[in-house]
Amino acid sequence: MSATATAVSRHDWTLAEVRSLFELPFNDLLFQAQTVHRQHFDPNRVQVSTLLSIKTGACPEDCKYCPQSGHYNTGLDKEKLLEVQKVLEEAARAKAIGSTRFCMGAAWKHPSAKDMPYVLQMVEGVKALGLETCMTLGKLDQEQTRALAEAGLDYYNHNLDTSPEFYGNIITTRTYADRLETLAYVRDAGMKICSGGILGMGESLDDRAGLLIQLANLPEHPESVPINMLVKVKGTPLAEAQDVDPFDFIRMLAVARIMMPQSHVRLSAGREQMNEQMQALAFFAGANSIFYGEKLLTTANPQADKDMQLFARLGIQPEAREEHDDDVHQAAIEQALVEQRDSKLFYNAASV
Repeated sequence: MSATATAVSRHDWTLAEVRSLFELPFNDLLFQAQTVHRQHFDPNRVQVSTLLSIKTGACPEDCKYCPQSGHYNTGLDKEKLLEVQKVLEEAARAKAIGSTRFCMGAAWKHPSAKDMPYVLQMVEGVKALGLETCMTLGKLDQEQTRALAEAGLDYYNHNLDTSPEFYGNIITTRTYADRLETLAYVRDAGMKICSGGILGMGESLDDRAGLLIQLANLPEHPESVPINMLVKVKGTPLAEAQDVDPFDFIRMLAVARIMMPQSHVRLSAGREQMNEQMQALAFFAGANSIFYGEKLLTTANPQADKDMQLFARLGIQPEAREEHDDDVHQAAIEQALVEQRDSKLFYNAASV
């Protein structure tokens, strides 16, 4: 199977085809992935996002990897939904250190009716700062999805986590069909999809292939595909899971790049445990998006200055996004802050 042949977006991948990619010699796989990558992206540009937990802990879901689940005692401090002003301040800080997308995550099974107005205010405010907006709030219904789209949300993150066959070993409080339904609602509302999975939960090679098949065989590929390496947290059922072989992780990135040639493949959770050489291989394999900052929701992430030092050594630049004129942009920031300060929504949403 040649790189040229696989550079075209496909939605009919089979398990046998994907297994054959995983089984290629490592150098051949990376060469093919890099060739596909260069057909659609500048190989020396990486999209930079910042992730903020806007509501932490006490989640009713039982995801075995997650320290925010209320089912496990991980010592995590629980926090209520952040005030809108605090979120905007964090977004402005993210923009100042070079992020182009601001992602907001809440530990919910689904957003409640009382919380939605505050969430929409966050989207509108962050959008006014000139950043792309992304949220992960759990399962959505059609009305909530439309409201988020109308507020200006660019991306919705809803990971599939693993293959349909292995999913029940990791999560029992939400079905795979629920996740696919939310993705369909997001796409129907006109928003972009961010969806990927996690390696290191005890899944097989076929499960890793199965996850990529689910994503690549959607009617449209997700615009962003985060590939996470399990961050093992004491107190969760997967705290003693076996480490992922670094080369296996790089293979996953490369196969994702080949199968979804126009998607941003994000080197996501677990990057704190990766040395610079492994990260460099990840970029060569086709990863072209990272989370930037000191924390991913509740787990550590390489500090921003270290990322920029690595980028400099590799000759990589952050991917730019189109912006407004500076004066117009500054006026939008000031207006957003004024509107939020005067709004009756400008207090802790969880206090009502």
